[in-house]
Amino acid sequence: MTTPPQPADDSAELLPIATPARTRAALRALIRPDRGLALAGMGILVAATAVGLLVQPLLGRIVDIVADGRPAGDLTLPVVLLVAVAVVQGLTTTLGLTRIARLGETVLARLRERFVERALNLPADRLERAGSGDLTARVTGDVARVAEAVRSALPEMARSVLAILLTLGALALLDVRFLLAALLAVPVQLLTARWYVGRALTLYADQRVANGAQQQQLLETIGGAATVRGHRLEEQHTERAAGRSRKAVDLTMRSVNLVLGFYGRLHIAEYIGLAAVLIAGFWLVRDGAVSIGTATAAALYFHSLFGPVNAALVLLDDAQSAAAGLARLVGVTDLAEQPEPAAGKAAPASVPQQRTAPEEAVAVAVHAVSHAYGPGRPVLHEVSLTLEPGEHVALVGTSGAGKSTLARIVAGVQQPTAGTVTAPAGAGEPSVVLVTQEVHVFTGTLAEDLRLARPDATDADLRAALSAVHALDWAEALPDGLGTVVGEGGHRLDPARAQQLALARLVLADPALAVLDEATAEAGSAGARVLERSAEAALAGRTALVVAHRLTQAVAADRVVVLEAGRVVESGPHEELRDADGPYAALWRAWSGSRAAAPHR
Repeated sequence: MTTPPQPADDSAELLPIATPARTRAALRALIRPDRGLALAGMGILVAATAVGLLVQPLLGRIVDIVADGRPAGDLTLPVVLLVAVAVVQGLTTTLGLTRIARLGETVLARLRERFVERALNLPADRLERAGSGDLTARVTGDVARVAEAVRSALPEMARSVLAILLTLGALALLDVRFLLAALLAVPVQLLTARWYVGRALTLYADQRVANGAQQQQLLETIGGAATVRGHRLEEQHTERAAGRSRKAVDLTMRSVNLVLGFYGRLHIAEYIGLAAVLIAGFWLVRDGAVSIGTATAAALYFHSLFGPVNAALVLLDDAQSAAAGLARLVGVTDLAEQPEPAAGKAAPASVPQQRTAPEEAVAVAVHAVSHAYGPGRPVLHEVSLTLEPGEHVALVGTSGAGKSTLARIVAGVQQPTAGTVTAPAGAGEPSVVLVTQEVHVFTGTLAEDLRLARPDATDADLRAALSAVHALDWAEALPDGLGTVVGEGGHRLDPARAQQLALARLVLADPALAVLDEATAEAGSAGARVLERSAEAALAGRTALVVAHRLTQAVAADRVVVLEAGRVVESGPHEELRDADGPYAALWRAWSGSRAAAPHR
């Protein structure tokens, strides 16, 4: 179960945060495959801690020997045993902490893999509503906080808790009255922990949300810097960023004050407990119930609790922060596991599905598909569409008609609110590939970037794919050819070449169905024809749905489908629709007239 966080402002619907119960269940599921490693690590740590508890009685024995005026030779055995205890405890502690650390790293790797896998499957519209800053904050800050807790807090917390429990047991073995005296500190510690935990989890969660909102504002301001400057909005955006930064700083200072109050209360508990143990020792020694050495051991036991208790409580702070981060990560994985109903609507009785069909059947069948991004925001209205195998269909329409939404639904990237999509089934290869105008060039060599689509592709396969989309000449002219590093920090590819790279990946993936969502829009007028030729070559021999940025793509298609306000209003060949004096004819006249187009083909 997840609960939505409070958005930083009214413009974003942040990704959900898992409830504490759901977070604990997810953590148990992550640890379950490595229960043996967890039990072995904890068992070794129990042994190491138990061995370490022999130090205080041995020191008490030395005190008794000195107090009784015995020969110096009597000190040899307890001193030798102290050395042996130190060696054994050191070895077993190292071994146990190694096991716990390995468990933590394994669980962390599993968490990262699951998070990335689920995040990649999130509906595109859900990410758009949340904004990139929220997801970025979870991928960076929350994962880092959980990783830090796993690497440092988990082993130390395990050792500290064991030390506390076993030390209290050792106090009881010396004399139960020592244990009762030590327990006088517990009510203060419990009240302090309850006071802290009740405030910390909410505060840290709010802090994460504020940091996400701050990142979102910075991303928007930097990404749209040209527009901000063009409209003279620098002051407004700076103030908005400063306001979100102030909120984040205010929450940070509140967390600092919370920690200071936390430790102030704990020091009081320490003084109460130590004073009680010393007073108990004084009365017991005076009455002859215990020796001076035993009272010394009891005081040393309680004093030795300062370290583990303080460590555990320090780590409690880290644990609360990590728990808040983990809840945000689990919220994303849970969201990806269950399709969302449209906002303001109950979940439909039958969840819309992306079904597969044999390639010899209809390539794509869209049946009564509707979609809405929120209450009162319908985008598609019962759209039905069929693509025959090998057919190229162009989607055209004015901005906001629903073209990109339909393209994403057909590609399986977006789940519709209602209706079904039957897509071709691939035989061990991708059955559908979506190429949009927002192309990412991954950091690495050009060959590595291409092999993302087909890892087993040979250099000859890569050159063939580049040649198919008319990109081989410039690729081989790069400083190191296919070995040239591209992407962040590497050789920069202009938008047209980046798009050709994406089309070459499409050729390598060789899907039964290709969906192009304005994939030639970034080329500009000069490179438009080059990219259109590349797209035509990449689509050759396969079924294709093309969101046409330029109507020349519609001319080349087998069929044109016109969307208007989320509904199919026309469908047919270019020439037929052009001469029908309908919506497509109006679009064609406006488009060709604005470009002084050549006569109809």
